[in-house]
Amino acid sequence: MFYRRKVILALLQTFGGELEKIRLQKLLFLFSKNQEKPVYDFIPYKYGCYSYSATADMTAMVKREFLTSDEKHYRAIDTQDYVAQLKEDDRRILLAMKGMYRSMSSNDLMEYTYKQFPFYATRSEVASSILDAESYQQVLDSKPTSNKTILFTIGYEGISLEEYLVRLLQNDVKMLVDVRNNPLSMKYGFSKSQLERYCKSIDIKYIHLPEVGIQSNQRRELKTQEDYDALFEVYRKENLPSTISTQSRIVELLRQHKRIALTCFESNICQCHRKHLAEAIEMLPDFTYTVQHI
Repeated sequence: MFYRRKVILALLQTFGGELEKIRLQKLLFLFSKNQEKPVYDFIPYKYGCYSYSATADMTAMVKREFLTSDEKHYRAIDTQDYVAQLKEDDRRILLAMKGMYRSMSSNDLMEYTYKQFPFYATRSEVASSILDAESYQQVLDSKPTSNKTILFTIGYEGISLEEYLVRLLQNDVKMLVDVRNNPLSMKYGFSKSQLERYCKSIDIKYIHLPEVGIQSNQRRELKTQEDYDALFEVYRKENLPSTISTQSRIVELLRQHKRIALTCFESNICQCHRKHLAEAIEMLPDFTYTVQHI
């Protein structure tokens, strides 16, 4: 079993074997915030901090009969001692959490996390009703906003879906432009239909422009920077001159939405074609904006 799933089962074990779904998300968030390397990342969502990845794991555990669930609760049915299977530091975190949070209701935990981590309440539908005026103003002040027009680029290699989405939100990105030729991924959340759905859930528009991606017949084994450079030389010579109309469309999208991000896989911008695409767009005669890699 994945270690991160043992953490969920250990949390349930520590807090009586059954938790409301909202309360479990908040406890898992607070647990992760105390870890040096969090088992889950979170986004600001309808009721505050939320992890799609944790929910996917819990759904899988229900199917495998480690948990049961109803509309509002998760209940552990596996009787193993999962607390004992955690790392020593994580057991200490759980013990401290039990003392601090066991008497808190779901609403108490929601209010607590909103006050401690106001950014994660910026998309909450209930923040204004459960917080005092000063705390709610802190939430409003934590929402990133900018009127500056910027063309961003972002890769998802090495980060979770939630960290990726948070980067978009923190940079106030309004539209994600997927520039992969083949938008499939073995990584959770990043195939086209999934990514489009998750972007929509946080009010970021999504569009796929495959024609500016690397064609499959241009692919080769990539082991060194020299291999990447050779690939991108072909891309600059063959693809970019033939896709100027799409590049101009990206500029129009930028004018319309002000803050858009080109996305592909690689985290290293020097090993991704989006760098060369962005540079080509910068050279268009009507481009007068900023490019930023995030």
